[in-house]
Amino acid sequence: MDPRKLLISLAVCVQLAAGQAVQPGDLVMTPKEDAIEELLSIRESPEALTEAIVAARSLEVPEQVILEARFLFHVDRAEDKEIAELLPEFEKQKEKFDLAESEIFASVDDWLAVTEYVTALDALDRGDKAGFKQHITEAFWLSPRQGAAFAPHIDRIRLMDAMKSVRVNFEKPYKKTLEEGTVTLGEILGDRKALLLHFWSPWSRECEATLVDFFITADHLNSKGVAVASMLPETSEKVAVDARLMLAATEKDAPGAWIVDTKKSPLAAKLRVQSVPAVVIISRDGRVLFNGHPTNDDFWRALEEIDPGILRPEMRED
Repeated sequence: MDPRKLLISLAVCVQLAAGQAVQPGDLVMTPKEDAIEELLSIRESPEALTEAIVAARSLEVPEQVILEARFLFHVDRAEDKEIAELLPEFEKQKEKFDLAESEIFASVDDWLAVTEYVTALDALDRGDKAGFKQHITEAFWLSPRQGAAFAPHIDRIRLMDAMKSVRVNFEKPYKKTLEEGTVTLGEILGDRKALLLHFWSPWSRECEATLVDFFITADHLNSKGVAVASMLPETSEKVAVDARLMLAATEKDAPGAWIVDTKKSPLAAKLRVQSVPAVVIISRDGRVLFNGHPTNDDFWRALEEIDPGILRPEMRED
């Protein structure tokens, strides 16, 4: 399970921990209960959430429940910045939290843990590493079972700390994926502003599902002066063959360069790439500006610092 969504699964299921059996009569919902269910299930857009909130308030749904729903909405959409912006409301609610009114928390400690989690994300957004460590540790202490949901943020900070000392060698040659020959990262970079390394694999379901969306991103970055290279971390001929078949199946021109990592001193290991897809932004002097998942908000912030004209493009609809 996606660690981010663990918060949601825990929250939605905590009532089961109380051992309350569902009775036939419980299936008949009042308008207020129906509004709460709708509020907690909204995921498609901020506008839909706003409409659900208006409907809930008209039926006097408690503001605590509305805050819980807004939190889950942003967690599900992996919107760390928006979660951090909820901090003033969490702090306001902290002293008057009513467990009897809660729709998603089984104990006061669960609520306090999420409050500490939100506080930690606010510190992270402000670049306060010490504050982040303090509050995320307290969140672990209050609710250890939610630890898997908190861990990705810790991993991200430790990864970026490790990347501070990394310098990428632009002169090392890499085998091309789609044709014969080799190419260096320096040749791919050329006179561009920066280089985006996209680590992927045809054996990854997520990579397969998001490949055409990546094409949209790569085309956009190329138009803004950012070079793009997609690298296979695996070096076997089998994965290269499967990669070519997957790219051909899209029936689209694959943008950017497509290369294979080396067995000796692989770049994926140097950059601590442990899963795919992963994206790494490299400056012209070889420094790592971002390393992580392509859906991370910090990825787009780093690109905007390179060129304010770089915006997250609209992706295709299935």
